[in-house]
Order: sequence, then structure tokens, then C-alpha cells
Amino acid sequence: MPKSKMSLRFVVLWLFVALCSTFTVNASASESMTPVTTGWMQDKLHPYVETRFVMTGQINKEDKTAAGYLEVNLSDEWKTYWRSPGEGGIAPKIKWADSKNVSQLQWFWKFPQRFNLLGIDTLGYKHNIIFPMNLHIDDMNKPVELHAVLTMSSCTTICILTDFDINLVFNPSEMTVNNDAMLVYAKAMSEVPKDSPLVEGTSTIWDAHKSQLQVIATHQIGWTAPDIIVDGDSDEMQDAEFGIPHIEIEGNQAIATYDVSSWMGTPDLNNQHIRVSIKDKDFITEYPATVTNGIVGNSSMISMVLLALLGGLILNIMPCVFPVLGMKLSGVISAQGMARKQVRFQFLASASGILASFWLIATFLAVLKISGSVIGWGIQFQNGWFIGGMFIVTALFSANMLGLFEIRLSSNTNTWMATKGDSSYVGHFTQGMFATLLATPCSAPFLGTAVAFALATTIPTMFGIFTALAVGMALPWIIVAAFPSIALALPKPGAWMNRVKYLFGGMMLITSVWLFSLLRPHVPQLWLYAILAVSVCLLLVRLVQVHGIKTAGAVGLLLLSVISASLFVEKATSKMLPPEPEWEALSTIAIDDHVANDKVVFVDVTADWCVTCKANKIGVLLQDPVYSALTEGDVVPMEGDWTVPSDSVTSYLQDHNRFGVPFNMVYGPNAPEGIELPVILTSDAVMEAIEKARGGDE
Repeated sequence: MPKSKMSLRFVVLWLFVALCSTFTVNASASESMTPVTTGWMQDKLHPYVETRFVMTGQINKEDKTAAGYLEVNLSDEWKTYWRSPGEGGIAPKIKWADSKNVSQLQWFWKFPQRFNLLGIDTLGYKHNIIFPMNLHIDDMNKPVELHAVLTMSSCTTICILTDFDINLVFNPSEMTVNNDAMLVYAKAMSEVPKDSPLVEGTSTIWDAHKSQLQVIATHQIGWTAPDIIVDGDSDEMQDAEFGIPHIEIEGNQAIATYDVSSWMGTPDLNNQHIRVSIKDKDFITEYPATVTNGIVGNSSMISMVLLALLGGLILNIMPCVFPVLGMKLSGVISAQGMARKQVRFQFLASASGILASFWLIATFLAVLKISGSVIGWGIQFQNGWFIGGMFIVTALFSANMLGLFEIRLSSNTNTWMATKGDSSYVGHFTQGMFATLLATPCSAPFLGTAVAFALATTIPTMFGIFTALAVGMALPWIIVAAFPSIALALPKPGAWMNRVKYLFGGMMLITSVWLFSLLRPHVPQLWLYAILAVSVCLLLVRLVQVHGIKTAGAVGLLLLSVISASLFVEKATSKMLPPEPEWEALSTIAIDDHVANDKVVFVDVTADWCVTCKANKIGVLLQDPVYSALTEGDVVPMEGDWTVPSDSVTSYLQDHNRFGVPFNMVYGPNAPEGIELPVILTSDAVMEAIEKARGGDE
């Protein structure tokens, strides 16, 4: 046989053997790279939870550890719990005592979510969760047998305790890293709070007299809206129940105050070793602390009560309540000739109405909070039925003040009221309630801070803050009740009173029209036009019946003139005001992307029913120099619309510990965490924040 043929056959044979060897090696490598896992485990009686234990194949010979993770899938609204579950629930546990060549099972916990169901506050997780685990091995040259039982509680409105058997056998010296499993492990470990050089535990104080724990943590850069959780392994810490903390920011310090109770009796946390876990947006950290005895001050609560009083008082000069104040002023003037006692009780009735209305709002919000629903200041204006009801009430009030109808009572009722000396206590009480409901779309200075504190704290404290708001708003009424001579010193009523009454009736009618305009997102436009047409016809018919056809015709011409004038004013205003900036929809991901590209982001969280928002936009955002800044190339205007319920906008507000609008933030390369702006915007405040976020000279 020629040598060339032999050489060719030899080469072909050699290539065949090499190829087979390659397939064999690849198959072997592929097999070795398959992770050691239990596979998915599920209880047939409880199919809403499935779990598996996975070893990544990564071995640390120095620490004698093998990396793995526990993966849990929870369906729908099922949840499981953190290592310290809160007021209810049971933390998941693994019993591994029957394992061989295992000295310790180290469990790492990511920062939990807060849940509230029926007033019970818990800490845990939903949907898919990865718990990183490290197995500490006695002898790295011997096989490991992990024989364990995972006991996991999962809950919705009921709780079910499930056991899962974990059985794994592997040889550490033969383990090969599985890249996919290692990536899952690494990502999960990045979400586990760790000690940070940026954060220092300034103090941890236990006030035994008040049963309160106060934690003060200092961040070198500063906090935005941190959530702070404390827990510990001792029996005293395990038995203690920590309420939702009140957290306030003072400079670079976050101060968290907890009300502490224990089912074992009076807790004593002095000298306890605890863990302080903190999450502030994407920043997470955890540090150990030792509790010492001390005194927790009341300065924050006192300051919030004072802010609430001041915020409630300022509500009286907000445009939302002008029409009701007009009604009240009319009542003051009508008080001429009344006994001082009558005047006093009338104004106390109005103040009581304000107080009752604030308590009603607080009760409504408390029910929502207990049920785990979204809460916020003015959220009732996101409901079309509420707006429609308020429209009807204001329309009836205005019609009554314009003399189009009167409420006629029976002769017996009139006689009873006359003998009692006052026929309007109920009316004054209703005025007070009505003023409060109309005030909720307004956000006054100091009001937002007080409301945010109230909605983030316990329900009793929330009622206390809302009571302070009510007292602040009712203060003018209370002053007149205390000094009735103020009302009696005003001009005596006469024919001029009818003209004043018509003026206030017109103000109330304008309020009614404004409320009607808020129905646009909730009612088809054709229906709105139909309702408007019917309302105008009824108004004209009633005017003919009460004041004659000439008056009705004059009012009809007046309405036509008003509509024409409003269209003209709208057109003129549109010419006076520049076109709106090109707003992007609110997105936290987009904010991060723009900031990463050296852009400045101006966020405006607003609503059509928010009067303060409209004032901010017309008076500041659409005026120079702010408007020019918002339309510059490196500034991105972003809008969050809260006119109707929006999960993304609500989540954004809650992330910043805010529960109402307006809310404005400025982000930039020099302020990636954002700069919060005041409730009432000014050009100077906005421009200063933009320059600071941009990194310009301060």
C-alpha cells in the first residue's frame, strides 16, 4: 500500500479518535457542570408553594464551605416570612441535624417587605425568593450527605405549615461550578444587607418608661426615605413585638422610634444585642448594635402636632374652602341680634363639624390601612362617585343661596326649633364638615409633612395628628365661639345681605362647575354634555318659576356670555402661557437612565383635582426662568398623574414617604438620590435644585 494512502488513513483515524474523545470529554464536563439539586418539591395538598435546594458547585477550601441556595415560588397572594416575622406568622426553618459531614448551615436573608392584613403587621416575601445558603463542611475530602427538613409557613387570609424533605449527596472535591446557579446565588447575595462603611450606628436607646426603642443611624452622604427594621436572636427579642417605626430625617441622621410590646408582659431590651437592617431605595445595609437605657424624647411628636395645627389653619385661606368661608361669613352677619349663647353654639357646631369630618377621613384611611389598601391625602377625589356626590351637594348649596329653593320643614318642627332658640345648629355642623371635604384637594405648607407623618405611623397617632389638623382649621370658628362679640360687632343685616348671599352663591356655583369638570376621566364626554344641558335647563325653568321669565332670560344670556368669555379667556390664556413641556411618563428606571447619561430630571407628581398643583404649574413651571430650564436639552421633565389611581405613582410617593400631591423632585448627576422641593413651588427653589443636581456652582 502506498505510504500516502496509509498516511491519509492514519490521519482520518486519528481525527475520528480525537473527535470521539472530544465528545466524551464534553459530555463528561457537561455532566459535571449540572448542579446538584433536589428538583422542585411540592405538597399535593398545598400546590401554591414549591421549593428546591440547589448547590452551585462553588467550593471555598479555606472556609470549608459549599455555596447553594433555597428557591421558593409562591402563587398569587401567598407569602412567607422573614427570620423575624413580625406580629404574626412563623419564620421558615431547616432542621439538618441528621446530615453527615456538615457542621453548620448558614442562611442569608434578603431585606423583607412589610405587609399589613387586618391590622397585623408582618415582614416577609411574595412570589419568587432566593435564599443563599452556605454549607460548612467538616472534611472536604469526604462525601457530604445533607438530610434536612424545611418547615415553611405560607399565608394569605389563612396560614398553612408545610414540610419539605431535602436530601442531597455530593463529594466536595468533585464539585464543578454551574455558571447559571452561581449567577443566581451571586445576585441573591447582592440583595442581602451587609455592613457598610458609609453607615454608622449612632445610638440605640431603650426607654423602659415609654416602652420605646429608638435607633439613630448616620449616613455619610445622607438618607432619602429609609425603612429600618430591628431584630435579634435572644428570647427577649424574639418575644418582643415592634410596631411600625416612626422615621424622621435630621441632616444625615435617620431616627427610628418603635413602640415595643411583648406577649410575655413588660419587655426589657436593655443590653440586648440586636441587628439593625436598613433599606433606602437601592441601598441596603445591616449592622449590629447593643441597646442601652436612655430617654426617648417627644420633640418629633410635638413638632408634628404643631405643624398639623399650622397646616390646618392655613387651609382656611386656600381657594378650596373660600365658598364655605363665604357661607360662614354670611352666617356671622346673620348672627346680628342673636344672643351671645346662640352665636357661641353656632360656631361650636361648625367647629364640631370640622372635627367630625377629619375623624371620618381618619377612620376611612385607618380601614384602608388595616386592609392593606393604598392610603393618601385627597384620594377620595380619585373616585368618580365621590366627585359626583360633591357636585350635587355644591349645586344644591349654591341653588339654595341663590334663592332657587328652600328646605321647608313641618310646622311642628319649626315650632320645636323656635322654642329651642336656634334653628341652624345642624346646618352649621354640616358647613363645617363640608368645608373639610372641600379642603382635601388642597395641600398647604406644613400640611404635607404632618399628613405624611400621620399616615406612616400607628392608627392612634394618626387620629391624634388629624385631630390637630381639625383644631387648626377650626381655630377661626373656635375664636368666634370664645368671643361672640366679634360676630355681634359686624354690620347689621339688611337688604344688602341678599346681594352678599348671591355673591357667595355664585362662588359655590363656580366650585360646583369645577367639581363637574373633574368628572371627565370617569364619565363619557357625551354623558357630561347631556348632564350639563339638563342642569342648565332645570336652572332656567326654576328661575322662570321663582324670578320670572325676564330674569331667567337675563341669566341665560349671562350663562351664554360666561361660556363665550371662558372660551375667549381659555384661548387668550393659551396664548399667554407657553405650550406645556414634553412631559415623559414617570418611571424610576427612566430616571436612573437619564441621570446615568448626565441628564437632569424634574419630576412633577400632580392631579387634575389638586388646586395647589395647578397653581404651581401656572405660577412657576410655565413661567420663566423655570420654563426655559425645563425645555433645555439636558433637563427631562417627567410627570406622574395621580388624577385616577395609579400603582406606579402611588409606589413612587410611598418610596419617598409621601401620601399626597403635589410632590416634586429633581435628579441629576450631582443628586442621583433626588432633591425634594417644597409643596408651594418658587422659581428660586426650582432653579437652585436644578443647578445643584446638574453639578453647577452652588
